[in-house]
Amino acid sequence: MPKEEKIKTSKLNGTIIGNSSDKLTVKDQNNLIYTFNISQNDYKIGDNIIIEYTGILNKNLEKQETTLINIIPVSQDEENIEVRTSDNLFSKFNTLANKKVSEMTLDEKIGQVLLVSYPEEKEVDEAINTYFVGGFIFFENDFKDKTTIDVQNMLKNAQNKAKIPLLTAVDEEGGDVIRISSNKNLVSKEFLSPRDLYLEGGFELIKEDTIRKSNLLEQLGLNINLAPVVDISTNSTDYIYNRTIGEPQELTSKYAETVINSSKENKSVSYVLKHFPGYGDNEDTHQGIVIDEREYTTIYNNDLKPFEAGIKSNAEAILVSHNIVKSIDEENPASLSPSIHNLLRNDLDFIGIIMTDDLSMNALSNIENKTVKALLAGNDIIITTNYKESFNELKKALEEQIITEEYLNDTVQKIIAWKYYKGLMYNNGK
Repeated sequence: MPKEEKIKTSKLNGTIIGNSSDKLTVKDQNNLIYTFNISQNDYKIGDNIIIEYTGILNKNLEKQETTLINIIPVSQDEENIEVRTSDNLFSKFNTLANKKVSEMTLDEKIGQVLLVSYPEEKEVDEAINTYFVGGFIFFENDFKDKTTIDVQNMLKNAQNKAKIPLLTAVDEEGGDVIRISSNKNLVSKEFLSPRDLYLEGGFELIKEDTIRKSNLLEQLGLNINLAPVVDISTNSTDYIYNRTIGEPQELTSKYAETVINSSKENKSVSYVLKHFPGYGDNEDTHQGIVIDEREYTTIYNNDLKPFEAGIKSNAEAILVSHNIVKSIDEENPASLSPSIHNLLRNDLDFIGIIMTDDLSMNALSNIENKTVKALLAGNDIIITTNYKESFNELKKALEEQIITEEYLNDTVQKIIAWKYYKGLMYNNGK
């Protein structure tokens, strides 16, 4: 008789981050998120478990097609079981960050994950001291008619109010998106688009431009540039074209590498690759729902390459779009999709900060509990204009144990470690 082949059983160590009557969602040691079908579910969010299963995990599936054999509860103090890890670009600051997180209130921790549009001056104190926001994004109107001293004072006043130093961000891409250089009081000449820079002086001029931007942002008191746009677009009719270098994969990848490497000349200012996993020829998510119909192989072999190049150059942060990329996740916008985040963490080995595009954009207007979904999808920072709504949504989810405080702690620890890495936590004795 032929020998009966033994079915291989595999194990997954993880923490439950979501459950319902028929499914269980688990985050593993590598921050990958998997959802399993389950016939009986009496487990709690926050439980550490070992899942024994047959079959192959597929990080791109909404629900795994594996067969569950057993679920073993794990005590957090059991030896040889490490359910959570916090390894990241800033891991040497983990001890300091963990200590800081242990001293924070729940409200302070909720606020840290929010990067919000700078409000009217009369609301700044409330945003910082009631909602404890982790940082502000500044737009063209925030700089309009101001002098350098005016901007410096605006940012210093905000930082002085904050118990934990703020991330201060701007989209200074050049070309169509110029929040600062539209004001000639601040910059004598507008920053050129990536395309114009490349045509005028190649990658050497792009390097010079990045350094000049970084020095300007540092002088003003800004510490993040939400750029570069590393989406691939070679068609001038594409929505995203004017914000890109306008070249194929190889040169766009070189652009990503050049900007990230050049940004290291000034470590006070971090750059953010966007818009993962690549915009393609799709429409504007500011205006409404956008569905990306491209095949997975096209995205994987083409659009991911500039992000991969930036990651290899030690990019600190990546911003995820709101496009629904059907070949990866048929239902969820990329910013709310665990499958998209698994792709970024696993295939591209990205261990830095992941942030959403602004949740207030029209592409997400019909989605409920989007802040909670964004956090549970694997984002570290949530960009939002409606920060009060986002704060209250997260607080309710924590009260109802949809999110555990331990899960939030992991995310906040990473943000605080980034702030230590950037030198912010040493400012003003904070």
